[in-house]
Amino acid sequence: MMAVLLLAACTGSSAAPPVHSPSPLAGGLVHGLIAYVADQSVGVLDPATGKSTVVAPLPPGAFRVSGPVWGPAPGVSHPVLYFTLHDDRGAETRTATGVVPYDWLFRVDPFAGTIDPIAASQDSSSEGPFGLVANSHYVALTVGCCTTYEVDALDLTQASAALKPLAKPPAQPAFFTEGVAPGDSGLLAVREFGTGTWYWLNAGASVLNPFPLSLGPDDGPIAISADGTMVAVAMPDHGPVIEPINSSLPVASPSAAPSGTAIATASPTAHASPTNSAPKRVNSKLQHPDGLAWSPDAQQLAVAVNGEIEIYNASAPDGTSPAHQYLTGGNVIGVAWSAPIADQTFASVKPAAGPQPQVDALLAATRLPPQADTPQNRPLTQVYLWQFDSTKTSPIESITDATPDVLSKYPPLSAGVVFHHWAASDTWALRGGCYRYRVVITGSVAPVAATFGLGGNTLCSAKPSAAPSSQASPSHS
Repeated sequence: MMAVLLLAACTGSSAAPPVHSPSPLAGGLVHGLIAYVADQSVGVLDPATGKSTVVAPLPPGAFRVSGPVWGPAPGVSHPVLYFTLHDDRGAETRTATGVVPYDWLFRVDPFAGTIDPIAASQDSSSEGPFGLVANSHYVALTVGCCTTYEVDALDLTQASAALKPLAKPPAQPAFFTEGVAPGDSGLLAVREFGTGTWYWLNAGASVLNPFPLSLGPDDGPIAISADGTMVAVAMPDHGPVIEPINSSLPVASPSAAPSGTAIATASPTAHASPTNSAPKRVNSKLQHPDGLAWSPDAQQLAVAVNGEIEIYNASAPDGTSPAHQYLTGGNVIGVAWSAPIADQTFASVKPAAGPQPQVDALLAATRLPPQADTPQNRPLTQVYLWQFDSTKTSPIESITDATPDVLSKYPPLSAGVVFHHWAASDTWALRGGCYRYRVVITGSVAPVAATFGLGGNTLCSAKPSAAPSSQASPSHS
């Protein structure tokens, strides 16, 4: 019998509204934009001019960041940026102040100058998400630690979808996300923890498929060209290699299963057989690249290496110097290259605020009341948390106490005390957009009730517009 990896349905999600095709603009970004993550910023760079600008500043040393990646957003005709961060500031203890570490997924629209939190998850056991990948259908990432690494994904075609687990130990093997097939494909390139074996994790069909190339346990990440025919692989040393790949939906019976779990195959559309072509090295003098990205026409490869962005002509012989070098000394650790953006120019890029105000706002909203934050009262304190759709009136928003009748009608989310704060227990329990949260703290004190949200505390029903311009309204509470 074959064990299928379960993909949780995005319940309550609705399809994103149609977006009109953009009209070409004189001086439009026909070569796309290169996005990057560096020490103190998420930024974009115009490959036609070499000009760069920060679109989301980051305080030095405060956060561990992964990404960026390009993807669509509801109601927007141009691609936007997604990145994750983990609060790396000193964590609080029983006797010392500090932060409760959270993982965050953010979206930045570099042409609107806006930053929106997509989801947040309390995480005191790892260094945060990594392996962030995206195409026009999914954003996927790895979270966890040690043997508990899991792959989570967000369906970008659904306006109010939530991050859902695709593979989560112990029911499924532990995987690292290493790349993604282009377009609207559901194929995620993953490497199994422990064995180092590579697979396609098919997010759309909830199955594993064989990977068409023989890659090693220390190879990756990878970047696949927009037409799906070429892959660049970061090697442990001597830089990246380029080789052909078939990124169509695979069909094949597996020769081995991950960690004793059989691989289920979906209905095929094309064979994805390994290629016999020898890999082509880009520059054997390089160290291991931190990130790779193809230009829209696959003629050039952007490499995040040695703390900078180096652009190589894909057809140049091994060892040829880079055609361009950008942000030297900037400690660049991630790179992504967008498709052409015909209706925008680099002059229309607008910086957004950094993510720290929203991170700190969540810490403020989850601090225990002073009278509950004592050694005697913390063990007695109970936290009750509910989520509701703030685009319409909800009885949850007026809850003032966690009475048996309230708990029977409105079962709360899992939450509990974490030293001087409280936190929701489930992975990615907190969501952005128009979702709001009602919390009641009681047990050791008289009931204290409050409402908060990742993007702000004002209810969407109280705003002039029923939903923020960058996020479609949730379909239900």
